[in-house]
Amino acid sequence: VTVATVAPYAAVAARRMIATIKVIPFAAPRRAVAAAARAAAAGGPLARVAPFAPKTIGLAMSRLPGTREATLDKTLRTVRERAARVGARMLADRRVRHDEAALAEAIAALVAEGADIVLASGASAVVDRRDVVPAAIERAGGRIEHFGMPVDPGNLLLLGRLETPRGRVPAVGLPGCARSPKPNGFDWVLERLAANLEVRRADIARMGAGGLLKETPARPQPRDSAAAGSDAAHMPRIAALLLAAGQSRRMGPVNKLLSSIDGEPMVRRAARALLASKAERPLVVTGHEAPRVRAALEGLDVGFVHNPDYADGLSSSLRRGVAALDADCDGALIGLGDMPGMRAADIDRAIAAFDPPEGRAIVVPTCRGKRGNPVLWAARFFAQIAAVSGDVGARHLIGENAEWVCEIEVGDRALADIDTAGALASWRAARGA
Repeated sequence: VTVATVAPYAAVAARRMIATIKVIPFAAPRRAVAAAARAAAAGGPLARVAPFAPKTIGLAMSRLPGTREATLDKTLRTVRERAARVGARMLADRRVRHDEAALAEAIAALVAEGADIVLASGASAVVDRRDVVPAAIERAGGRIEHFGMPVDPGNLLLLGRLETPRGRVPAVGLPGCARSPKPNGFDWVLERLAANLEVRRADIARMGAGGLLKETPARPQPRDSAAAGSDAAHMPRIAALLLAAGQSRRMGPVNKLLSSIDGEPMVRRAARALLASKAERPLVVTGHEAPRVRAALEGLDVGFVHNPDYADGLSSSLRRGVAALDADCDGALIGLGDMPGMRAADIDRAIAAFDPPEGRAIVVPTCRGKRGNPVLWAARFFAQIAAVSGDVGARHLIGENAEWVCEIEVGDRALADIDTAGALASWRAARGA
């Protein structure tokens, strides 16, 4: 006697088949049928459908100075579509600065307006329980019940509860992939909450079986024109940019890129790491003291592009560098000349993880969850990188495109950029240099 059902916790529609019962081979001894009936009755119903209850969902979003309004609009649009699928109604969204107090105030206001489920979307990814989103939930009177889930995409989901006069209100810190309409871990949690089903830590842990959401008919991804199985499909062309145009203002009169590390200029050490990796011939963006920087790299097989606008900040070097890349490269690794700890092995790990068709189009090195450099970007983001302005990099684009981000843990090398004389002295002392 066989009973087959749809997957546990699958969303189903009215008047659609959810289970079948068959006897193999079309007849069975009476004792077998009786035993099956007893087993079914002993544990209650074999299957239960939990209907979606009418819920009110509140969405609070934080923004940084570089956050585009279009990104927040996209988040609202996709959340509203998800709410509609579970029969929920959206309150007016709240948009505040990326600050614990401001976000806590927005969360409390949504609860006061009658939200049955509160969603919080941060301008930067949550990688620690002390980050803005979890801190804001706690400040608003809630507590964090679980952080992280074994579902990819959806790893950085945060689950909390707010104690209110109406009872406990679920508070969910959204993973970046919630901005994408494609199925991800947030869908699984929202559907259960909308059906008044408890979502506990053990429930989230069980989601790991089947939690790798690879390309399926429900999550189509654009494929390269290269034939499946060909070497070209597995060997992307990765360009390498080394930004070496800065004025080193925090180092005083010294150009930090020319400071000696183990007997060679810092910028040369970074360039050698790129050359030893599987990335293509590095392109060095020069600006401040360009002749001296070029001289420090003499004898290395690198190309150069000069940024005469280097005084305008890092974004001007990004624009110059991206504009000089080959049109047919699949991505570019953007390295900083002031990171003497950069290793070819770390770069090769980033290239190995890079797979845009599988959703890994931005590869970010981390140190205990904190994001660093160098970052590998798919070519699809070059136009956005070229559009940044001021003395900032493309860091905010990582948060805005979180559904495409893949992180690799490399240790403190991801964060070891040298900005001050003190930092340089500490770095040398730690390594006996």
